[in-house]
Amino acid sequence: MQHIFQEIMGKYNYWLYIVLMMIGLYGMIAKNNLIKKLVGMNIFQTAIILFYISIGYKKGGTLPIIEIPHGHHSISPAAIDIDKYINPLPHVLMLTAIVVSVATFGVAVAVALKIYKEYNTLEEDEIRMRLRER
Repeated sequence: MQHIFQEIMGKYNYWLYIVLMMIGLYGMIAKNNLIKKLVGMNIFQTAIILFYISIGYKKGGTLPIIEIPHGHHSISPAAIDIDKYINPLPHVLMLTAIVVSVATFGVAVAVALKIYKEYNTLEEDEIRMRLRER
C-alpha cells in the first residue's frame, strides 16, 4: 500500500497540473464576469503548457547536440545513444503555444473592453439580458 502511495505522490507535478486545470475550468464555467473567465482560460492554458513541458523531461537527459569528433566527417547513426537525450519537440511546440496564448488573451481583453464600453458591464447575465431587450 505504501508503495502505491509513493508511486502516486512521486508524480506530484501531474497532480499540480490537474489542480490548475480544474481551477481554470471552474473559472471559465462558474464565473459570470468576462475577465474572470479570461483569467480561468489563461490558468487552464498554463496548466496544459506545463504538462507538455514535463513530458519532454528526462532524468539525467542532455540536449540533443551531437558532436562529431575532430577529423571525422560523419558519425554512424548506430553509434548514437538516443536514450540519453531529451526530446526538444514538446518544448518547441509549447513556445508556440505560449505566443498563441498571449495573443488570444490580448484579443479577448480587447473584445471585453469593447463589450464594457457598449454595455457598461462585464457580467454575462446583464449583457444577455440587455441583448434580449433589443
